[in-house]
Amino acid sequence: MYSVLIVDDSFFMRTWIKKIILKNKNIITAEAENGLEAILQYRKLKPDLVLLDYNMPELSGLEVLTRILKINPDAKIIMCSALGTSFMIEECLLAGAVDFVTKPQFKNLSEIINQNLPT
Repeated sequence: MYSVLIVDDSFFMRTWIKKIILKNKNIITAEAENGLEAILQYRKLKPDLVLLDYNMPELSGLEVLTRILKINPDAKIIMCSALGTSFMIEECLLAGAVDFVTKPQFKNLSEIINQNLPT
């Protein structure tokens, strides 16, 4: 069984992502609605993968990405945003994200998740 932490300030988006993820029967999910909660949940749960929104209150997704990678340099974090500019994508990947998906389409999200879960 794998665990995925879904971090997004929108309840609707968290629900939408969860619906996509739970098509894979070997995954359980947890949720956080802001950056501070995400860091606390990450420390508590140590999930296999994090889906992290870029724009959030409290702390930006980029700041959360950086802090989680300080906790665990091997953390697997997929960034998400409705904007998805090339600058934003490059910024996240250079900071240590394993991938970037654009909301609300979440193109290839299931495949990206499966590629980044431990084997």
